[in-house]
This record gives sequence, structure tokens and C-alpha cells, in this order.
Amino acid sequence: MARFDLTAWREVERKEVWARPPQPLVVRPPEERKCDFDEAVIGFTEETVMLEAQRCIQCPTPAACMLACPVNNNIPEILWLVAHGDFLGAAWKYRETSVLPDICGRVCPHPCMDGDVVGRHNVPINLEKIEQFVMDYAIKYYGHIPTPQKAPPTGLSVGVIGSGPAGLTVAEDLTLKGHKVVVYERMPRPGGLLRYGIPNFKLDKRLVVDRRIRELEELGVEFVCNTTVGKDITLDELLERHDAVFIGVGTWIEAPLKVPGVDLDGIYKTLDFLMRANVPLEDLPPEKRSRPKVGKRVAIIGGGDSATDCARTAVRLGAEEVTIVYRRSEAEMPGSWEERERAIEEGVKIEYLTAPVRFIGDENGHVKAMECVRMRLGEPDESGRRRPIPIEGSNFIMEVDNVVLAIGFWPDPLIGETTPGLKTHKWGLIVVDPETGATSREGVFAGGDAVRGPDLVVDAMADGHRAAKHIHQYLMEKKGALLSIPESAAVPA
Repeated sequence: MARFDLTAWREVERKEVWARPPQPLVVRPPEERKCDFDEAVIGFTEETVMLEAQRCIQCPTPAACMLACPVNNNIPEILWLVAHGDFLGAAWKYRETSVLPDICGRVCPHPCMDGDVVGRHNVPINLEKIEQFVMDYAIKYYGHIPTPQKAPPTGLSVGVIGSGPAGLTVAEDLTLKGHKVVVYERMPRPGGLLRYGIPNFKLDKRLVVDRRIRELEELGVEFVCNTTVGKDITLDELLERHDAVFIGVGTWIEAPLKVPGVDLDGIYKTLDFLMRANVPLEDLPPEKRSRPKVGKRVAIIGGGDSATDCARTAVRLGAEEVTIVYRRSEAEMPGSWEERERAIEEGVKIEYLTAPVRFIGDENGHVKAMECVRMRLGEPDESGRRRPIPIEGSNFIMEVDNVVLAIGFWPDPLIGETTPGLKTHKWGLIVVDPETGATSREGVFAGGDAVRGPDLVVDAMADGHRAAKHIHQYLMEKKGALLSIPESAAVPA
């Protein structure tokens, strides 16, 4: 087995390495993949993944790619191992820092690639699909994702609210420390937006998410579903059951579009559309156990990954004309350009610099068209992107059979509104100490989208790691304080 040897690697002329071409991915043809909800990207082969990893020039520590990774994956060593065919060794190395490497390898845009020095001279190394290959290889030949050794029981317990990336990270980290962890999830199955917000053609729920949940259950994590904290049980009641609580509820409230006709039949919201189209009906709440129906022409309002996901989903549901309507230009468009390219390959069109101003219904109250206006770009707004400005007299009518609103998400204010002393801001985001994840309530920590707003899976995972570390410290200090109390003082006479 090859050893991690920087000296030998650096004997290679870096300019020669920089010139090495990026390796192609195996991607299912668009005419095939748009007919089902199976994963569209197969990834690398054993040969191409080794060649792609060999494009790394092994920068001296600290490597820029490693610093750019929110969970500090040891990318240079991982790529060294992959380049020499030690895929299982690379899988173990990922698991030293990541709870969800098999998921990140499918849905994370990998900010570490922004720090990739090779990318300054050539196409960046495809760290995302290298991660997917390594973890899929480990599953195929090892049987499961490697898991670190679990510590002896501490007798302490933690309640985790939400089973998305932040909650799952806290659950594994603290279970490995010996604490009993119970995860409370509002939906019928664990996984949060990993299960309910990401389409199957990007992330196979049965293959990947279910497997990860099963492994956490085998580790000792308990999941309690169909339980909404703030409605079915309060946070204060959880504190009576547990020694500490972590809040990782994500952002499930959809941003409103304030234009006339938005309540017409045939107009869907993002999560309702995606979960009803992509999730097995038995995994949905009873009121959502039906597939969304689409007509010939579907418009998607928005420009991020959710808009692209909805557009590709509409294609798979049988729509013949799917158009993303975005109020800025392509240069300002958020989300993955690779996913946009795959959507275009599948027949999706994009109308840039366009925004709806009203929706028009038929005699039955079902949307049949929308009036749009062309836009021009002005000066940058608070987001840093150029502000779209309507062009007077540019209005036109677009005929549609359905519309999906994919314009963003807000935090759910429920926990903040039902928990005295829990400080929130910006419509419900939870205020925390950025170094520890501690909230304004003792013993309560938070992280992920509930704190930062809609963000990356890997950022939520980093928040979870940080919070778990300080929850463990809090629990050990609490346990130490209890043990130091004399028995005569602890038990009333």
C-alpha cells in the first residue's frame, strides 16, 4: 500500500501536473435519465478517479483546499490515497472529519474546490465526485460506512431537534462520546431536507439516506418522528427529559411571492412539489400522499438549486415545456452551474431578466397564464448582486398550466415563539455564540440553517461538530458538578 509521502510527490514538476486534463464523469444520457428518478450521475471509474486524484500537486500544510473545507477534510492525504488506489483508506480518512461523506459527495458544491490551487491554472479537481466514489466503494466492498469506536456510556442524554445534516452530526458525535441521543423529527421519517427537499435523481433516499439512518440507529441513536417541538412538546419539556438540547430544525417556511393570483390552483410551493414527487408516499404526512399533477407547460419561478430541482422534476412528471423564470442574468444566478447544464440537456429552458407580476386563472380558478415583465440590472443590492429593475412597457403574457414557486426559505419561528428566553432574530433565526453554538438558554445549543439561514450541507455539518464538542464539555462539567455534591446535600433529609 502506498504511503503518504509528500517528498516523493513533490519531485513531480508542478506545471506538468497542472496541465493534466480533468477526467470525465459517467453521466446517464439525458434521454434516459429524464424518464425516471434514478440518480443521474454515476461518477468516476476506478481508473479515472485515480487519474483525477493525481492532478493534486500536494500543497504544503496548511493546504488551501483543506482550509476552505468547513469540516477540514484532509484533502491532500485523501487524494494521495486515492491516487494510489487505496480507496478504503481514503474512506476512513473522510470519516475522521465527516459524518455524511456519502451524501456530501452527491449534493455538496464543495467550497474546498474554491481553494484548490490547481483550479487557478486548470479545471479544479472534482473533489465532490471523488468523495462519492470513495464512499460508494467502501459500501460495496466493506459493507458500510466506517464508524469510529464508541466510548462507554456516560449516563447523560441529549435531545436533538431535527434530523437534517446538523442534527445527524450532533447525534453521531455525542453518541460516540457515550451519551444517549434522542432525535425528534417533525416528519414521518428521519433525514430532514436531505430526504424531503432533495430529488432522488441527485440523492437516492433508499440507497443513501436510509442506510445512514440505519447505521446511526445501530450505533444507538433513537429517532422519534411525527413530533413537532413547539406544538406536540415544548423545548422546556425536552429539558426535563434530557441534560442538554440541540436545535437543528432547518428552514422549512417558504418565502412568499406577493403578486396577484398567487393562490390559484396549479401553483405549487417548492417543498410540497419536491417531496410529493420524489418521496415514497408512505414516507409523507397523510395530507400529502398524492403525486403532483402537471400539464404541458410548467414555469419555475426562481434561480437557485431548488428551482433547477423543480424544473428537472417537472420534466420527469411528464411536462413538455419547462421554463425557469429568473429576474437576474446568468452571472448572478445562484446554485450549481453543472445542475443547470444537466437541466438544459433534459430540455429545460431559462428566461433570464424576467419576473412575474400577476397570475391569471381560468373559469375554474386554475392558473392558465402569467403576466411577466422584462428586467434590467441596476446597482448591487444588499446581497451583493445587481438589483433587477422592471423595464417599463415590456410586459408580456406566458401561457402556463402549472407554476412552482422556488424563491427561497425562511426560518420556522415556532420554537422561538414557544420557548421563553430563547433569543432569535431575522424572522426566527436562533442567536448563538459562534464559537460554541450555545443559545441564550442554558443547556440549549443550535446550528445549521436554523442559525445561519439556508446554506450548504457541509456548513450545517460543521456547525454540528462545533456544537457537539461544546455540548460534551457542558455535559462533563455538569456531571462533574453533580458528582462533587456530597450525598447528604444531594438527597433531602
